[in-house]
Amino acid sequence: MIVPSNEDLILEESVAETLAVEPRRPALAAANGTRFTSNIVGPLLFLRDMLSFLLAFPIALFAYEGLFGQMLVPSVHFFAATAMVGTFILLRVSKDSYLQNLFTMNERGDSAIFDALLSGLVATALVFLSGMVENFSRGVSVLYVAATVMLLSFSRWPFNSLLERMAQRGVIGQRIAFYGADPGSIEAIRKVLAASDLSHLHFVGVADDRPKLPDVPELPFIGGSDELATMARAGKVDQVLISVRNLPSARLHEIMERLNSVCVDISLIPDQAIDLAPDYRVRLIGTLPVLTVWQRPWRDVSGLLKRTEDIILAVLALIVVSPIMLVTALLIRLTSAGPVLFVQPRVGFNNEVIHVLKFRSMYSSQTDLVGLQTTTKADPRITPVGKVLRRLSIDELPQLLNVLKGDMSMVGPRPHATHMRVGDLFYQEAVKGYAGRHRVKPGITGLAQVRGLRGEIRTLERAKRRVELDQQYINQWSVWLDLWILLLTVRAVFLDADAY
Repeated sequence: MIVPSNEDLILEESVAETLAVEPRRPALAAANGTRFTSNIVGPLLFLRDMLSFLLAFPIALFAYEGLFGQMLVPSVHFFAATAMVGTFILLRVSKDSYLQNLFTMNERGDSAIFDALLSGLVATALVFLSGMVENFSRGVSVLYVAATVMLLSFSRWPFNSLLERMAQRGVIGQRIAFYGADPGSIEAIRKVLAASDLSHLHFVGVADDRPKLPDVPELPFIGGSDELATMARAGKVDQVLISVRNLPSARLHEIMERLNSVCVDISLIPDQAIDLAPDYRVRLIGTLPVLTVWQRPWRDVSGLLKRTEDIILAVLALIVVSPIMLVTALLIRLTSAGPVLFVQPRVGFNNEVIHVLKFRSMYSSQTDLVGLQTTTKADPRITPVGKVLRRLSIDELPQLLNVLKGDMSMVGPRPHATHMRVGDLFYQEAVKGYAGRHRVKPGITGLAQVRGLRGEIRTLERAKRRVELDQQYINQWSVWLDLWILLLTVRAVFLDADAY
């Protein structure tokens, strides 16, 4: 917590005059205010949660009395409420929910509602195990959990608005100075931080002890490490970001030695963090920080959940569409020579070749196993029955068997033929980041297909956009997203003119 004094404000104006820049209106707190770092978010979140539990108690009692008009045994229900609150706090603490700041809260979201439901179940189980069930009202228990969930849910928007107002008024704020006048690196860092939408961050200037330094746009030059220490001592800098490229360790220790006598946060940004930004996540292996560029999606529990979802949906879909598949097989057999199914090698999970099943929609003598020739709207290779099958995506239904086999998923990036091209280039050569879509199993449908990129890829721009949407799906996957895509797929089957 930082409380600026009148002397601090006078010093800030004198520093601004010395730097020959127009004094900025303080975005942070005025002299009569108090400023916190964004770490205050954790305690405020704890206060919000506890108020929700506290207010839920009279709401539940009032509702129970109005509905049932019965007396309760106070000790039993006090025990249940205490068990629920205790379990909830343990769950939140185990997730470091009360150690959050504005950045981690935006990135991780808030799992308070799920934690409240789970703690309610745990508390109920403890009542049963303690032998208090005879004097325990299930009705008031349900009402208490419902009231708590309602308050936690409805308090999200005003709580987030409160944090935003506190940041805008300077109650929550972080003044940052850069050490190292490298304009390119500083601009890259500012862009990354700006993309995080953190309104409490304020950049006060650049410091460096090296001579003949280039100007950094929109940031005043503070001076060397001594001047930077003076500003930090006066409460004008909260954090120093050291962003010097190829910085020798001896030089780094020298800078830190000059700044370690003042109360200020000192952070080092490695070169790779600037060059790769924002395509990485910071992780810890033990106590060693690492920049994770790629991470396996859908692993452990999420992988089991995805596979379970695929099996259940594929079995249900096969039950529903099996009559359509039988009729389709019969029509193909009666109207053109050749097999009913077309088995095509395509690129799947981990860049391995899988054999994708489709109802044959082309004349058997003109099929293209490797995908050298793109299918067009008036393609003469397609049979009359095949046109209907492709228009309604019925030709894709045998891929439900690929899902059950484990080669494919219900939803995911569409698998491409091994020699598929965009213009004169292979797909993987034409689009940067294309291989990243093979980190997951391909799908019968995907986000790109319900966003208007179904069917023929006519331009490089459409190919790039399809890969972008595939990557977006991988990064944002959830069961609800899969169900939403499947619902939109049904709509696209009948309304999308790009299917042929």
